[in-house]
Amino acid sequence: MYDKFQDPPGTVPNYVKVFSLRPEMWNTYLQFIGNVRGDMDLRRYELVATTAALAVESSYCSLAHGQTLRDKALGAAQTEAFARNYAESELTPAEKAMVAYVRKIALRASAITQADIDELHGHGFSDREILDIALAAAARCFFSKLLDAVGAEPDHHYTELEPGLRAALTVGRAIETSPSK
Repeated sequence: MYDKFQDPPGTVPNYVKVFSLRPEMWNTYLQFIGNVRGDMDLRRYELVATTAALAVESSYCSLAHGQTLRDKALGAAQTEAFARNYAESELTPAEKAMVAYVRKIALRASAITQADIDELHGHGFSDREILDIALAAAARCFFSKLLDAVGAEPDHHYTELEPGLRAALTVGRAIETSPSK
């Protein structure tokens, strides 16, 4: 796993170190998350993943998925605005409803009511899309909590993010102080 997942070259991400102890679990997780992401476009998936990670205060996953949002969907300024307060960001009304639902899943899933589902239906989400959003949110909570449970620090390369964005996405454990080898 160390040889396969060097990023940046010459360094091994801390999540790889965790899963190198149980590579069969990594393969199972990859298959599962691949199936979850199957029908979701990148923007939706990354909004869900980043939202769940922020809600459970996982710096590692917030930084990783926030960086993807920055690079492939929103840009730095909008990703920072989203991370600080999604309600005031430039998301669509449907995306804001989705983010509110994901936050509720991550923080207190038992509080979700039919009104929450109806809200999503009102924004055009199908039952299958709602299930996919819930699956992606729950999977991100699992992965985020697992990394925090074993003390995995966000990789040093996240220090290269714009300072404001980095600060908005660092919601729990601090970024490691020097690159891992």
